[in-house]
Amino acid sequence: MRRILSTAVIGALLTGCSGGSQTALVTDEASRTRPTIEDTPAIAEEAFVYGLPLVMNYAVMYDFALNRDSGQFKAPFNQISNEARVFTYEDTSVIVPNSDTPYSNVWLDLRAEPMVLSVPAVEKGRYYSVQLCDGNTFNYGYIGSRATGSDAGDYLVVGPDWQGEPPAGIRHVFRSSTSYSIAIYRTQLLRPDDMPKVQKVQAGYKVQPLSSYLKQPAPPAASVVDFPAISNALVMTNFFRYLDFALQFAPPGPEEQEIRARLLRLGIGPGKTFDFNDLSPEHKAAAAVGMKAAASKVDEAAIRIGQDVNGWKIGSAFGNRAFYNGDWLKRAAAAKAGIYGNDAAEAVYPMATPTATASRSTAGSTRTP
Repeated sequence: MRRILSTAVIGALLTGCSGGSQTALVTDEASRTRPTIEDTPAIAEEAFVYGLPLVMNYAVMYDFALNRDSGQFKAPFNQISNEARVFTYEDTSVIVPNSDTPYSNVWLDLRAEPMVLSVPAVEKGRYYSVQLCDGNTFNYGYIGSRATGSDAGDYLVVGPDWQGEPPAGIRHVFRSSTSYSIAIYRTQLLRPDDMPKVQKVQAGYKVQPLSSYLKQPAPPAASVVDFPAISNALVMTNFFRYLDFALQFAPPGPEEQEIRARLLRLGIGPGKTFDFNDLSPEHKAAAAVGMKAAASKVDEAAIRIGQDVNGWKIGSAFGNRAFYNGDWLKRAAAAKAGIYGNDAAEAVYPMATPTATASRSTAGSTRTP
């Protein structure tokens, strides 16, 4: 999904957004709120920077949890997937994965009820972590040898609207800012013949609904969602369609109120009075101009992440809501550099561009002691 940032793709997006010559009838209120042609590029630029991580995250979720034909499918929602292997260049849905921490992951649907994540006791000399990252790409919590220790434990992950008290036995409650969230497990592989011990740890990772944990009847199931298919080609035709879809599961935080209001002027988000697709071809062309400018800004910001050390850029640009504090360019640059990167407390990332004309960077991660 990094490729949606290229100038060529924005050009294709311009072609896709400008198609058609008819504009739908709109209400007087919509006419008053939609931006002028002159205002549209700036609003679209801001919307693209703000929305890029949400759209990238949705693309990964679709590949991992929804599209069984994606070649990257792991497991349905609320079912953990363990992989007793190291990742390679063929694992393309997520940028620059580690090669010394075999992965497990689970996509959590938190709409009906919270989920309980249980971890086993892990030997003291083996690093492991469970990174909790929501649809905003905020790292909202960690379980693991650094964050919570190596003892066994049960942890509760709740959605943005959950109200309740955690039951006895729960060590900590983590709140996702979105209704869907990913838990990414990394279990250290100490040497090539160590994989059976990694598998033993992975077998102890368990995920279950709160009702099952309490041995109570399950609440009513959440409504069925019609998830739109997504691919690089489909993103090129209407980026804002996917952003609009993702926002319905992401209630705005205090620092998002203003930008959400500006998104509504483009017909994006809950409460809109018209749809982005109802804009005139001229508006859509102006929007594509703003998106092209946004792509350049994100590229430049991604290259600047970290401090210069012997030709490498070393650092981390990942964190929780407070870490970003409304700096949407920092968040977009982090997603471009490597979506689902860890907080600096958990890992730092050395990155380099091998030649002046290289279009991709080489990168690795180093766990923080």
